[in-house]
Amino acid sequence: MSTTAAEKTAAATRESPSGDRTGVSQRASTELVTSKGKTSIADSVVRKIAGVATREVEGVHNLGSGGARAVGSLRQRIPGSSGRNVSQGVGVEVGERQAAIDLDVVVDYGVSIVDLAQTIRSNVVGSVEGMTGLEVTEVNIAVDDVFIPAEDEEQPTRVQ
Repeated sequence: MSTTAAEKTAAATRESPSGDRTGVSQRASTELVTSKGKTSIADSVVRKIAGVATREVEGVHNLGSGGARAVGSLRQRIPGSSGRNVSQGVGVEVGERQAAIDLDVVVDYGVSIVDLAQTIRSNVVGSVEGMTGLEVTEVNIAVDDVFIPAEDEEQPTRVQ
């Protein structure tokens, strides 16, 4: 008796007795727990990956709420500090096999927020899943502000 592709897919995604779902979507994450040991990934690692992936998207001006951006701006001015905090504005919950990500984003004026959110989600999910093997269950995006450049920032300064 031959098994159809649909039957194979259904069998591969049935819940195991422990309640974990198995199958294609979990294949990468099952590599984190093997018979030879367990790999755990710190929240800070996922935060940094998600922060960098978000900043890579054109139309993202900055990350973080107003207070976090102010503190980050001060931190950058302190001599000897490490400079930009790539995980600013990123919150994560990391389990053994899954991660959920929350982002506070400032967008550039004129950018479609709906399209930008889809691009951010896609880039963050691809980066986090590709680098860590964790399944990203959700990426929540809060648009906190729209960046509008000041007129003097747009004009080049004159040298006399």
